[in-house]
Amino acid sequence: MTQLSAFPITRKWPAQYPDRIQLYSLPTPNGVKASIMLEETGLPYEPHLVSFETRDQMSPEFLSLSPNNKIPAILDPNGPGGKPLALFESGAILLYLADKSGQFMPQDAAARHETIQWLMFQMGGIGPMFGQLGFFHKFAGKAYEDKRPRDRYVAESKRLLGVLEQRLEGRSWLMGDSYSIADIAIFPWVRNLVGFYEAGELVGFDGFPNVKRVLEAFVARPAVARGLAIPKRG
Repeated sequence: MTQLSAFPITRKWPAQYPDRIQLYSLPTPNGVKASIMLEETGLPYEPHLVSFETRDQMSPEFLSLSPNNKIPAILDPNGPGGKPLALFESGAILLYLADKSGQFMPQDAAARHETIQWLMFQMGGIGPMFGQLGFFHKFAGKAYEDKRPRDRYVAESKRLLGVLEQRLEGRSWLMGDSYSIADIAIFPWVRNLVGFYEAGELVGFDGFPNVKRVLEAFVARPAVARGLAIPKRG
């Protein structure tokens, strides 16, 4: 493990296969972006569970790789120039893996930037807004008597779903016929909104048939089904 031994994270999560991409994650909407992408591309990787229950994300070893203490993070022993590369932030990881594999990113320059645009739409809008809705609807926020914070995020989530609904009219995927990292970024969050957060009725999900249709196509992909359960919880 000569290439990876210099990275403190490998002391807490030793690499059994040091020649593979090391994935440090948890199957959350952000975490599964990386595992789904790795499963879709076929790039060899080794997953490691970062447990929130034991606050692994706050450990010095994890922070040495992901200083923002968020999952997922990766360590590629064969990065650019053959040197190890450590990355955090799920959007950055998707872009890197798309470039490394040559998959799920259009080769045309204009279409590439359009794909990145929808990736940023998820990073800046869908993730934060759906996450806040989940907090106020399912978690600690549900005890608040004042429902204005929850309703604010309900309204914004509906608006974002409306943007997706319009975009997906007449399209199989966000970029048309081609499945891309934009879909891999967005649809784990849509799935979480109506599944784990149990907010489908709250946002009127049945009123977004195009989003519903593409979500069904997304979860039906074998690589997605595998990636949604990686890393395996203890």
